[in-house]
Amino acid sequence: MSVQNVMSLIKEKNIEWVDFRFIGLSGKAQHISLPSTEVDEETFVNGVAFDGSSIPGFRGIEESDMVMMPDTETAYVDPFTAHPTLVLTCNIHTPDGERYDRDPRSIAQKAEEYLQKAGIGTTAFFAPESEFFIFDDVRFESGMNKSYFEVDSEEAAWNSGRKEEGGNLGFKVPVKGGYVPVAPMDSQQDIRSEMCRLLAETGLRIERHHHEVATAGQAEINFRFDTLTKTADNLMKYKYIVHNTARQYGKVATFMPKPLFGDNGSGMHVHQSIFNGDTPLFYEKGGYANLSETALYYIGGILHHAPALIALTNPSTNSFKRLVPGYEAPVNLVFSKGNRSAAVRIPIAAVTPKGCRIEFRTPDSTANPYLAFAAMLLAGLDGIQKKIDPRALGYGPFDKNIYEMSDSEKGEIRSVPGTLDEALDALEVDSEFLTQGGVFSQDFIDNYIEHKRSEAKAVSIRIHPYEYGLYFDC
Repeated sequence: MSVQNVMSLIKEKNIEWVDFRFIGLSGKAQHISLPSTEVDEETFVNGVAFDGSSIPGFRGIEESDMVMMPDTETAYVDPFTAHPTLVLTCNIHTPDGERYDRDPRSIAQKAEEYLQKAGIGTTAFFAPESEFFIFDDVRFESGMNKSYFEVDSEEAAWNSGRKEEGGNLGFKVPVKGGYVPVAPMDSQQDIRSEMCRLLAETGLRIERHHHEVATAGQAEINFRFDTLTKTADNLMKYKYIVHNTARQYGKVATFMPKPLFGDNGSGMHVHQSIFNGDTPLFYEKGGYANLSETALYYIGGILHHAPALIALTNPSTNSFKRLVPGYEAPVNLVFSKGNRSAAVRIPIAAVTPKGCRIEFRTPDSTANPYLAFAAMLLAGLDGIQKKIDPRALGYGPFDKNIYEMSDSEKGEIRSVPGTLDEALDALEVDSEFLTQGGVFSQDFIDNYIEHKRSEAKAVSIRIHPYEYGLYFDC
């Protein structure tokens, strides 16, 4: 979409406000709104100024001036605002016009540029399956003298005995019993359908939606794959619409990986492939799961760099409450066809040559998608360039249920890091693959590690309620 098309859209839709958005280090969107009367073609040349020192992980107060440069291809009309508002996602530039090397969206774009410079292919496609919960009530507090969280859902298993006005209507979702039931057990068909309607209205191609495995309103909506940066843009739009649609229904949605103890968490399985023009590079008929050697080397790169990669794809302390055995969590660093207990799965059902892809199942939606997708691509490209063969390194293929293997068999399988600090340790040791082609700067990596270390420390020094049960009577 050209600048002229955006200006025409503003007139056609009677837009009153133009919302300029950018993505911070944590993956959360930030925004500044301008009256549409203050937006003209010069705005797209000069950008919109903001204070970078007020954004965690960005600039110091002595160098705070930053500029948002809007990308016209990202324009859509916000479906939630009372006053007609057009949304534009921006890249971040320094005042002298340079791309800011800590801007996640610019890093994603540089990863796509590096793919072409490397001479391996022309386009990388990504498709995330981002799961979430829809709750009716959420409360939490962490203070000097108390710490707790409590969530509730009308369809939660723990409410099977609850007395309500008019009686308990039953049909609660059992623990681990929520995968694709029909109504009345699935009470959230309409809210998911409304989310999909709004997503489609804003430009996403929706493939399907359904209730997920966990009790208490776990859900998943799948949208069509696209190129790396566009998919990250689409995921930000997806989360925005999911959050705000839930709010309109008087509910609350969360992409937190593990909001409940004792049931499945929410992941973000990421499908990915590389094309050279119209030719899929991951397909070879007759190979294992019809994978080419290029695809296997890509898998080798993902699994070889996984401990460091996970610092970017699972960047929260809560991520590692999900990454434990027994809850369909992909903790095993192996690959397999159709096997959901492996970190890398190769889908084989109803797959065409152009649909041949790999699925990295470990990530979750606390990840900044621009950083996570870029890092996955760079790990895979490093595998291709260095011909890292996952078969030779003992990463599989494993075509049996790993959860049912003996302890001695499992002992031969490498697992994901057990904590955020362990993943950050791995990233400190193994980051060279990220700096290839100048995609990630070392300054960015060092700053990122410092930022995430502070989060891990903040959690580690706080008293956990369960400690009272363990130790209060000592």
